[in-house]
Amino acid sequence: MQGPKLIIQGGNPLHGEIRISGAKNAALPVLCATLLTRDEVKIRNVPHLMDIVTMVSLLEQIGVNIQSEKSSAMVLSAANLSRLTAPYDMVKTMRAAILVLGPLLARAGEAYISLPGGCAIGLRPVDQHIKGLEAMGAKITIEHGYIHAVAKKLSGARIIMDIATVTGTENLMMAATLAQGTTVIENAAREPEVIDLADCLVAMGAKIHGAGSDVITIEGVSTLHGAEHCVMPDRIETGTFLAAACATTGQLSLIETDPGLLDAVLDKLTESGAKIETGERSIHLRMDRRPNPVTLRTAPYPAFPTDMQAQFMSLNCIADGTAVITETIFENRLMHVQELKRMNADIKVEGNTAIICGKQQLDGANVMATDLRASASLVIAGLVAQGETVIDRIYHLDRGYEAIELKLSSLGAQIKRATLS
Repeated sequence: MQGPKLIIQGGNPLHGEIRISGAKNAALPVLCATLLTRDEVKIRNVPHLMDIVTMVSLLEQIGVNIQSEKSSAMVLSAANLSRLTAPYDMVKTMRAAILVLGPLLARAGEAYISLPGGCAIGLRPVDQHIKGLEAMGAKITIEHGYIHAVAKKLSGARIIMDIATVTGTENLMMAATLAQGTTVIENAAREPEVIDLADCLVAMGAKIHGAGSDVITIEGVSTLHGAEHCVMPDRIETGTFLAAACATTGQLSLIETDPGLLDAVLDKLTESGAKIETGERSIHLRMDRRPNPVTLRTAPYPAFPTDMQAQFMSLNCIADGTAVITETIFENRLMHVQELKRMNADIKVEGNTAIICGKQQLDGANVMATDLRASASLVIAGLVAQGETVIDRIYHLDRGYEAIELKLSSLGAQIKRATLS
């Protein structure tokens, strides 16, 4: 039996209101942060996603007791760590599993972590994690595809990251909370998810300054305690639904989100012709005509996010003119181009740049998701295409979007999940 697919009948503008879920890329490191204390930690606004299920299974294997509560809350207790290992079968589908490395090393003095897998969008090496932990005194060897890290007690250090990596910054920040002395991370990632993790760690008793800037200072403490934390809203889910409403010339209200996390995306949607109004926790978008072409270049936060590049590719496919998209973060993140071309999109790729000539109409087709955000771009393309689009390999989509077909159906889209032979 083959896996589930999404079947979309295109042509319906999106209208209505939906609630945005908690951010996957914030929830995953926050879940790992619970390894740093013996006390209970309550995390609210956790999204129901495959990556979350995988991380929960991994933490349970390590020995964390996890109780799920109503309305997306979890209570985690890492009083007894029975297995300081993240095996390959748990890590191969989700790169974020590397985030248990720093907390395990800081709390238990040892960790044995499989080198990560995940999306096929680029190399994303873990050398920055290893370099930083070694600077803090860890002895690290890589053997048979596993990272083996040992440290009786980590020591504060000055760490200058070669590249600003989000998971690297998060891993080192968590490790530094229990290190002896002060750690300074320079060229740190500035993403909002890093700030969200820092907020959780501070609630647990950590001493962290500068999260959200490129220099983060962590003063180590002897122990962390229990706390309660609410995961930030998902800025990429927010941007994806806004792009979908823009492409379909719809009208959409998003609630329980944070407009302040999306300045670069909102600017580009406005450039496309969308009318946008924001509240403290809401965004309203109205699109009355075919979008203008939007040229963009991805870059680390606060610039335009790589996780929104594929969605804007679909938007540009039906724009009134030509746009250029340049991907600077991941070397393989234009794989959705071939699938969009199956839908009659006019796209030419030169290196890490795509030139998109907008067309009046895309055609429905059978297409295949190649990674998480590529699958979102195919959903948007299917919503505007003439006829039926069938998207295969949507397990990628389920890793990062909570009940996307149900949310889109509530907005008037003709979309359903099915298993076809």
